Amino acid sequence: MWEYTDKVKEHFMNPRNVGEVTGASGIGEVGSLACGDALKLTISVNDQEIITDAKFKTFGCASAIASSSALTEMIKGMPLAEAEKITNQDIADFLGGLPKEKMHCSVMGREALEAAIASYRGVTLPMAEGEVVCECFGVTDLEVKRAVQENNLLSVEEITNFTKAGGGCGKCHDRLEALLHEVRQDKVQSAIPDRRPKRMTTIQKIKLIEEVLEREIRPTLRKDGGDIELIDVDGDIVTVSLRGSCSSCMKSQTTLKEYVEKKLREQVLDSLTVEEGRA
Repeated sequence: MWEYTDKVKEHFMNPRNVGEVTGASGIGEVGSLACGDALKLTISVNDQEIITDAKFKTFGCASAIASSSALTEMIKGMPLAEAEKITNQDIADFLGGLPKEKMHCSVMGREALEAAIASYRGVTLPMAEGEVVCECFGVTDLEVKRAVQENNLLSVEEITNFTKAGGGCGKCHDRLEALLHEVRQDKVQSAIPDRRPKRMTTIQKIKLIEEVLEREIRPTLRKDGGDIELIDVDGDIVTVSLRGSCSSCMKSQTTLKEYVEKKLREQVLDSLTVEEGRA
């Protein structure tokens, strides 16, 4: 059983703006019944480019219905220029959060909005020009790359949570892994210069470790209700304590080794070893 917020339950049990806008200015259709999730969003836009009405029809789970309902409530009365800035995380936040396995529902809402606005403007979405990498759910490489970039995804499992890609036959897992590596490498190389000195004092090492924890690792863990604290640095052994949901997660050791340790080795010192301790 998924853990839904009260707001998700409310929008699922009492969805707002169900139906179609008569004489819609823009229509956005994403997903398909064959894939298990489908959403049709219709919007009305006035001469001042204000969204005066929005309605939806969806086929999907509670999260899909709640996300679609929330989206229509968010954009009604909103200038089109502001609506174009809405992200899938904005939709999830409006609902008080979504289970990580259901984040693809908020992504579907965002994509439907983009498609409706593109329909209104008479343009083609760039995402539609990508190469399909997941045949089961019709997900393109451009959609996967954007999901990884915008949501700081770290694994194929997370890509599936956000896009559904890889959630069917699994034949695209290698391709998804390659796309993940490509985006993450580009991000590290373009955004984070190698500032590691060849030789470091203990104080320099601790400072760099704390910077990486604060800049990258902590924000990512907090998205899932977790956190991390630095306890000690003894030579190349870094002792940390996982907090919040991370402390009781069955994959905590994977998080430590495959994410925390890997990130610190990339950006601080490649000989570091991360261990878990208690403060």
